[in-house]
Amino acid sequence: MREVIKLGESLKHQNQDRQLYTNIGKSDDYRNKPWRSVPFKHASTFSSLALDPELKNKIVQDLDSFMAGKDFFERVGRAWKRGYLLYGPPGTGKSSLIAAIANYTQYDVYDMELTEVKSNADLRKLLMGISNKAIIVIEDIDCSLELKKRGKPAPEEETSEESKEKDGALPGKQAKKKDEESSRVTLSGLLNFIDGLWSCSGSERIIIFTTNHKEDLDPALLRSGRMDLHILMGYCGFEAFKVLAWTHLEISQKGEFEKEFGEIAELIAKVEITPADIAEVLIQNRRNSRGALEKVIEALREQAAKKDEEEEGDGKSKQE
Repeated sequence: MREVIKLGESLKHQNQDRQLYTNIGKSDDYRNKPWRSVPFKHASTFSSLALDPELKNKIVQDLDSFMAGKDFFERVGRAWKRGYLLYGPPGTGKSSLIAAIANYTQYDVYDMELTEVKSNADLRKLLMGISNKAIIVIEDIDCSLELKKRGKPAPEEETSEESKEKDGALPGKQAKKKDEESSRVTLSGLLNFIDGLWSCSGSERIIIFTTNHKEDLDPALLRSGRMDLHILMGYCGFEAFKVLAWTHLEISQKGEFEKEFGEIAELIAKVEITPADIAEVLIQNRRNSRGALEKVIEALREQAAKKDEEEEGDGKSKQE
């Protein structure tokens, strides 16, 4: 009977339209309805994602294990949640991976804008408004808050005006600004949001942070139990390129384009180019498959030549 109920709930969930939520921010209705939604229509899937196959399989297996883990999480006494950190250069597919995860799990997506959250208390209210079977996304976490590593040197000394303001001698706009800054979400508040007592207010949730600069984040954010799986979204490799060639041009390495694929394999191993850059070349030339591959080769050659020039310049600098 229990299995029948679980199957019924699963089918009901799959048949529902999934939603993409965002926090309203300064709306008058914020207290009562902190989230606003639109239908989630992103088409990204794991089959269309330009990502190394081994990394894809690792993520899919982790998702499968998580979704089937209710009894396990109850047995070990942990909240039924999972944290993913996606890091790497811009244009490497972090947002597309989030959409692929959402489409695979059939979870709603809550895209949280931390700069619109006034306080730690409001952050808890947002958490309470999130459904089960949800993906909570905070993109560019390093830009959303002052979350630099604790223990870093203090910022520059205060100016005389700032000192006066501290003493109450400088009222007005600056004092108001300082008060607003002090009411923002803190690192401690965010840590409690991820794995504090309030994180148990729901179940079957995936929390995803993205960043271009993992090294700037406080280690407290990155430890297991908060960000359980760290996923490097790197530059485009040959395996990822083959996915792009198939999804954009519907061609493969086997057949009439074997020569072009071979040259691309040699070049792409030498340069740093993002999947987004490759995809743009393919989109612009998608009506001519051979021409598109030639344009990719041209772009890779330019990148390789530029890299050689930079390395030659560095070599001369060291000799001098």
